Amino acid sequence: MKTSDFYYDLPKELIAQTPLERRDGSRLLTLNRETGETQHHHFYELPEFLTPKDCLILNDSRVLPARLLGQRLPGGGASELLLLIDRGDRVWECLARPGKKLRPGTKLSFGNGELTAEVLEEVAGGNRLVRFDYEGIFLEVLEHLGKMPLPPYIKAELQDQERYQTVYSRVLGSAAAPTAGLHFTQELLEKIAAMGVGIGYVTLHVGLGTFRPVKEDDIESHEMHSEYCVIPPETADLINRTRAGGGRVVCVGTTSCRTLETWAAEDGTMRASAGWTDIYIYPGYRFKVMDALITNFHLPESTLVMLVSAFAGREKILSAYEEAVREKYRFFSFGDAMFIG
Repeated sequence: MKTSDFYYDLPKELIAQTPLERRDGSRLLTLNRETGETQHHHFYELPEFLTPKDCLILNDSRVLPARLLGQRLPGGGASELLLLIDRGDRVWECLARPGKKLRPGTKLSFGNGELTAEVLEEVAGGNRLVRFDYEGIFLEVLEHLGKMPLPPYIKAELQDQERYQTVYSRVLGSAAAPTAGLHFTQELLEKIAAMGVGIGYVTLHVGLGTFRPVKEDDIESHEMHSEYCVIPPETADLINRTRAGGGRVVCVGTTSCRTLETWAAEDGTMRASAGWTDIYIYPGYRFKVMDALITNFHLPESTLVMLVSAFAGREKILSAYEEAVREKYRFFSFGDAMFIG
């Protein structure tokens, strides 16, 4: 298939720039993947589409405030680092700007010297290995100095950094939010649990590769980025019990989907697992464990549009997206949601 097969026309004004005041006040477009039927709801109505036999699987990764704005030493030229991967011994692989100025040996200062750094080397793809120097605990320094690494299509400044975190986030490590989960409130989760729906957590640390465009004409030529993920024993057990009892495994977000599909056995059974995944799901893929998906609206020609097309069919997805455009849904990270089942 061609990358262009997953294009749809999106007016720029439909790209959500800020979160809604009420997390679960976003709209929810439901899509029946068998019939293609769509309906329009709000996210707080989600319990209506779940049954006590089902389980909900959420990604509890928390976004690092990984964008650091500082100055080069000496001279004070403005520079920016985006932390990508912790390489150990105070060294991180980073996206660096301006790249031409940040050669090996360049020293940097952040927050009036509270955090300093030195560029060690350039690695594949133009990223930099950077060693940091600081007092105390690095994550606490980051919480103080770092900013949220919002996607490039969001131009507005985020007023409350917690709005780019899910209410259940707890394991620091993502470079971007698992955005399908942003719609949940604690009250909505409690209501779902009170119905008897099982709630389980996985961890997948979202990498910036999630925003990397597919540049190849043929989708099979695209190389997926790797991300670290974990399925704890209690979540594996919950999924196995749900399937044995005739319930559905409902993934919240493509990250939860990719985590489960990476580690599921061919018959859909799960066991506790941890490791790196570069699973690439596009039409033709046979899903082993996911029965329904809660997800946001994704960028044209992206691997995420390919994933939802693999689940519901390309024509049904593009038709639903066109309907969402006509109905002026809000798109992407701070936008509205879909329930595909």
